[in-house]
Amino acid sequence: MTEVLFYHLQRRTLEQALPSLLEKCVERGWKTVVQTGSPERRDALDAHLWAYADESFLPHGTGREADAADLPILLTADPAERGAARVRFLVDRAEPPDLADYDRVVFLFDGNDPEALVDARRRWKDVKASGLAATYWAEDETGRWVKKA
Repeated sequence: MTEVLFYHLQRRTLEQALPSLLEKCVERGWKTVVQTGSPERRDALDAHLWAYADESFLPHGTGREADAADLPILLTADPAERGAARVRFLVDRAEPPDLADYDRVVFLFDGNDPEALVDARRRWKDVKASGLAATYWAEDETGRWVKKA
C-alpha cells in the first residue's frame, strides 16, 4: 500500500529542506525520483544538489545520463519517468503519475505560496478519496518535521 506524505515548508526553502530528505532515502537504500514542475527547475535543482554542502554528496542525475535507471536519485520533469524508484517526491506543483506505483510518495510544498497551498489541499483530498493513507507534516520553530495529521 502506498504511503503518501505531505510536507509543508514554512521556514525553509525547497533547496534547504530537500537534501536532508533525500539523504535519508539514500541511507535506507531507497531508489528515489524527484519530479519538478518544469525542465528548467529540474536542471536548477540538479546543479544545486551537486553543491549544496561541502561535506555531503547525493548521488543523482537526470534522464540524460546513460545509467539514469540505476541512479539512486533521478531528477525529472516527466511524470512517466521513474527509473527503478519506489519513492517519488513531487515538488513545484508537479502533476503526479499513478501514486499506487510507489511505496512512498512525498508532496513537498511551499506554505508561503498561496497557489501551492490550494494545490496541496486539492491533492490531499484526491489522495484521501482514492483510499490511500496520507499524513501531513509541518516544520516546527527549529525546522524539524512534526506530524500534524
